[in-house]
Amino acid sequence: MGSAQGSAGRSGPAAGMLGVIARQQRQLAEARSRTASDALIDVATGVLVERLQCSVAEAGEQLRGLARAAGVAPADFAAEVLGQAPGASWRPALDSDARGRSWLAQAAIVHATDGYPVAQAVHDEVLAPLGAVAVALWMLEPDGALALVGQSGLSPLDASRWQRIPPQLDCAALRAARLGAPQWWPTGSPPGPAVGTQSTGGTQSTGGTQSTGGTGGTVGSGGTDGPARLGPWQGARAALPLRRAGAVVGAMEICWPAPRAQFGDGARRELTALADLCLHSLHPAGGPGSTSGAAAAQTPEGCATQTTLAARVAWLPALLDAVGGSVLLAHAVRADDGEVLDFRIDHVGEGFRDPGGRPPAELCGRGLLELYPLLGADAGLFGRAVEVLRTGEPYRADGTVLLTLIDDVVVGEEVNVRIARLFDGVAVGWTVGGAGEGGDSLLRAVERLGRFGAWQEEIRTGAVRWTQHTYELFGRGLHASPIPLDDLHAHVHPQDRAAVDQLRDALLRLQRSVTVSFRVLLPDGTMRQLRALAEPVTDTTGALVAVRGVYQDLTSHYRTQVVLDATRHQLADSEARAAGQHRLALTLQRALLPGSDEAVEASGLAVAVRYRPAEQEHLVGGDWYDAVTLPGGDVLLVVGDVAGHSIRTVAGMVTLRNSLRGLAVTGAGPAQLLHWLNRVTYHLTDDITATVVCGLYRPSDHTLRWARAGHLPPVLVHDGSASTLAQPDGLLLGVEPDATYEEAIHHLAPEDLLLLFTDGLIERRGTGLDTSLAALLRIAAQRQPDVARQADHVLAHTRPDTDDDTCLIVIQRRDHRAPVTSGGS
Repeated sequence: MGSAQGSAGRSGPAAGMLGVIARQQRQLAEARSRTASDALIDVATGVLVERLQCSVAEAGEQLRGLARAAGVAPADFAAEVLGQAPGASWRPALDSDARGRSWLAQAAIVHATDGYPVAQAVHDEVLAPLGAVAVALWMLEPDGALALVGQSGLSPLDASRWQRIPPQLDCAALRAARLGAPQWWPTGSPPGPAVGTQSTGGTQSTGGTQSTGGTGGTVGSGGTDGPARLGPWQGARAALPLRRAGAVVGAMEICWPAPRAQFGDGARRELTALADLCLHSLHPAGGPGSTSGAAAAQTPEGCATQTTLAARVAWLPALLDAVGGSVLLAHAVRADDGEVLDFRIDHVGEGFRDPGGRPPAELCGRGLLELYPLLGADAGLFGRAVEVLRTGEPYRADGTVLLTLIDDVVVGEEVNVRIARLFDGVAVGWTVGGAGEGGDSLLRAVERLGRFGAWQEEIRTGAVRWTQHTYELFGRGLHASPIPLDDLHAHVHPQDRAAVDQLRDALLRLQRSVTVSFRVLLPDGTMRQLRALAEPVTDTTGALVAVRGVYQDLTSHYRTQVVLDATRHQLADSEARAAGQHRLALTLQRALLPGSDEAVEASGLAVAVRYRPAEQEHLVGGDWYDAVTLPGGDVLLVVGDVAGHSIRTVAGMVTLRNSLRGLAVTGAGPAQLLHWLNRVTYHLTDDITATVVCGLYRPSDHTLRWARAGHLPPVLVHDGSASTLAQPDGLLLGVEPDATYEEAIHHLAPEDLLLLFTDGLIERRGTGLDTSLAALLRIAAQRQPDVARQADHVLAHTRPDTDDDTCLIVIQRRDHRAPVTSGGS
C-alpha cells in the first residue's frame, strides 16, 4: 500500500531511543530462539560433568568438540547424550529422532507456568513433525469429569466446547481415563455403542483396525453413532491416560487430519513417553491427590498462581471470534509491590489486525510493551490501559495514531481504540483503516469513482504512505517511493508552487485544514490538475504527529472549464456582433418606414400608414409599406412581407422596396410589376422569399388596379360592412423565376375605405386564418371619423400573439381636391 522511511540518518534523542529499542527487540528474538537449544546443551553438559568427573567448562568444550567431530549441531549431539543418560531408563526406549524431539520439548517447557505452553511446546517440537494438528490435555475431576488444562491447534470455539467433559460423554479421552489404557484409532473415531453401556471392548491398546464407519458424535452426545470427536478432523487420533503413582489423573488426546497407518511400536513408545513428560510438567510436585485438575497450583503462601485469561474464561475468545471482533485479551504483569509492568497477551482474535502485519501466533504470550514499545510514551495507550484496570472505566478514542516499531522503522496507523477491564487484565480492541475487506473495497471504489488518492506523512520519521490510486495520480509505479511534502515542489508546475507553500504552511505551522489546487508534472511530460485536501493529525497530548489528506484529479473538470471559458468568450463576441447587427437593422428599418400619425391627402385619397414592431425588440422583421404618387399621377400603394427576422431580411426588404419604386416609373401595371419584382427576388437577392400586394389608384376614374404575390387580399369597407376583395392568383416572390401574376380592378365609391396589411395584424397561434380574418372584418366595419383614427382603431383591437411585426395602410376616397402629399415615403 505504501512505504516507510527508516530513521537512519536522523539525529536527536528520538532517533537514539528508536535505535536502542530496535536493537533490544532483535536481541530478545534471538535469545528466545536459542532458549530451547541452550537448555538442552546445559542439561547434556551436566551429564558429561557427572560421567567424566570434570569441570563444567571442560564438559562444555568436550561436547562441542564431539559435535564438531560428528558433524552435527551441539543441540542435536546434546539430545543424543541425554538419550543415553543414566536415570532415563524409566522411559520407554526411543530411537534417536524421537529422543531428540523429546528433549527439545522438555527444554522448551522448562519455564512453562500452565498447561497451554506445555501443549504448545509438545505440539511444535514433537507432534507437528509427526503430522499431528492438535493436542489437548485434561486433568481428572473428583466427579470423573475431565477439565481442560492445555491445548494447541484447537479453534477457540472447540477449546470452549471441550473445556469440561462430563463423565457420561463417550469420547476418546474419557475412554483412556476410564479404562486406563491408550486408545489407538489410526482410521478415526470408530462407530458403535458408548463405553460402559452396551460394550466395553474393542477400544484397548490393541485396537488400530477399527472402522471409521461414522463421523463421530458431538459434545453432549454419545450413543450408537460412535464417540464424540474432538475438533473437525476425521483422521487418526490417539488418546493416552496420564498416570502418576499408578493412578490415572488425566488424559491427553492427539489428532491427525487424515487416517494413517497402524501406530507402530516406536510411535506408541514415543507418544507414551510424551504423555509422561506432559504430566511431569503439569505436576512438578505432589501426588495425584495433592490438587485437582481444575484447581490452580498453590504457592507456599497458599495463594493461587496466575493463569491466563484464555484458561480462566475459555468461552470468551470463542465468543469474540464468533462476532468478528478485532480484539486481544491480556493479563497484567505486576511487580512485587503490585505495580503493572506490562500486559501479557493471552488471546488474539481472528479479526485482529496488527499494524506491523504480524500473525496472531507471533503476538500471543508476548508483552504489550514488547510488541508496541511506543505505547509506553507519556499519555500513551499503555497508561490508558493501566488506568482502565485501576478504575474499571472503559476507554474509547477514535482517530488515535498508533505508532509501531518494526525493526528500526516507525509505522503509524490511525486506529479506533476501545479498552475495557477483564478480571486482572484488559480487553483491547482497535480497528485500522477500512476495518476489513468490505471497508477496504468501499474505500477503493470511492477513490476510483471520485478520482481520489489518500496519503499520510509521519512528522517524527518522515515516513510517507500512499494508497495505490495516489501512485496512479502522480504517474508513478508502485515500486517508486512516495513524494513527501518537502519534495513536492519539484513535481509541480512553477506557476503553482505558491500553492504548495500554502499547503505546507497551513499544515506544519498553523496546524489547520487546508485546500489548494495545483498542476502536477507527470513523468511522461503531461500535466494533471490536482486538488489537495489535507489536515494535521495530533496525539492525545495535542502534539503534531502526522499530516494526511487526499489528492483529487480535477483534470477533466479543468479542461472542461477552459473550454467553457473559451465558449463564453466566443458567445459574448457573438452576442456583441448580433446586437450590433440588430441595432443596424432596426435603425435601417425605422429610417425606411417612418411612422405617421397624420392623414396624408394625395390625389383625392386620404391615406394613413402604420407600423407596429414585434414585442421582442431583437426580432427585426421584413414588413414594409409604400404609398407614393408616380410621375403619371397614379398613386402606388404597396404592402409587403419578407420572410425571417435578421439583418439579411431587412436588407432584402430594402432591395424589394427600392426595386419596386424604380420599376413603377415605367408605367407598367401591377401584374407586370410583380413579375419583374419576382425575377429580382429570385436572381438578385440572398435567397429570400416575400409576399406583396401591389395597387395603382387612378384618380381620374377612381379605379384601383391591383395584383398579389401570395399576400392576403385588401379589406373593403362599404356602406357599413367589410369584406375582402376577390383575390387574383399569384405565387409568392422568389420561388419560381418565371411566375406570372393576375390583375384585378375595383372601383372605389365615395367614402369607401380600403385596408392593405401584412399577416402580423391578424395571426394567432392555434386559430385558423379564416377565423382571424373574420375577426378583422368585424373590427374594420366599425367606422371612425377619419383614416388616421380608423388605422389606430384597427391596431388597438387586433392583438396577434405570433410576435411578428405589422404594416397597415388605410385609404379613403375623397371627392374634393387637395395638394398632393406623400405619407409613406
